[in-house]
Amino acid sequence: MNFNEGAYIYINKPYRMSSFGALAHIRYVVSKRLHVKRVKMGHAGTLDPLATGVLILCTGKATKQIEQLQLHTKEYTATLQLGATTASYDKEHTVDYTYPTRHITRELIEQTLPQFVGDILQVPPVYSACMVDGHRAYKMARKGEEVDLAAKLIHIDEIELTDFDPVTMLMSIRVVCGKGTYIRSLARDIGHALGSGAFLTALCRTRVGDVRIENCLTFDEFPAWLEQQMSNSERVK
Repeated sequence: MNFNEGAYIYINKPYRMSSFGALAHIRYVVSKRLHVKRVKMGHAGTLDPLATGVLILCTGKATKQIEQLQLHTKEYTATLQLGATTASYDKEHTVDYTYPTRHITRELIEQTLPQFVGDILQVPPVYSACMVDGHRAYKMARKGEEVDLAAKLIHIDEIELTDFDPVTMLMSIRVVCGKGTYIRSLARDIGHALGSGAFLTALCRTRVGDVRIENCLTFDEFPAWLEQQMSNSERVK
């Protein structure tokens, strides 16, 4: 494996770490092992800090493939808290409004979810990296500025209810979707469609294209994996 010529590294991004933070950590470890100042590296698709799962890192000449990799189908598992909303549509912010949930049943959820399959319009979260007049939306929102984001056309291939607890009003879903889909916005829209509210309590990207979470390395596993790759390369020489 030649990291300068181009290689792919599959990481299971840790909870509460930004995608760039994960990239910076791996780049530091690789650069130190190669005894170079800084290996060229980029990632193919941002994950929110509160999300975990598949993060594809590209090194060297492989960074030219990032745009193509971002077009690949992605799969997520998510848990939603029904009956409340937050400004960020996840646990980053505290609950701002609460809503009735007595009318929500498993049957109602299963009848509602199919309306989100196919091509749909989705408004991105205000707390997102979307650009508004040359500024990041989340930076404007954190300053208390008004942010108006236009709806974007996205595509959802599959959405499946995997669990529902009528006592806690927690529901879990599996989603297969295309580029540009915000699962946080999907949670918001599902809550609205159910005549209530909802926000994400957990999110994991389980697949990007053919790369599954089972193929990914944790931070703890990465140093030993890297050492093995370097040893194999040295034996080939």
